[in-house]
Amino acid sequence: MRANVGDQLLMHSRAVGMPVRTGEIVEVRGDDGNPPFVVRFDDGHESLMYPGPECEVRPHS
Repeated sequence: MRANVGDQLLMHSRAVGMPVRTGEIVEVRGDDGNPPFVVRFDDGHESLMYPGPECEVRPHS
C-alpha cells in the first residue's frame, strides 16, 4: 500500500453498522510511499499506522 501526504486513509470496520473512520495522511515514514503513515483522523487524533486489509487509501484530489 502506497500513499502520499494529503491522501485519505479509510478504515472499514469488521463490525456490522460501525461507520468508516477517515483520516488524512500527514506524514509518510516508509520508503517510496510505503507505511508506516502518520494519520490525523477527523476527531483530531493522530496515530502511527501500518494499514491492514481493512484500510483503503484514496489519493488527494
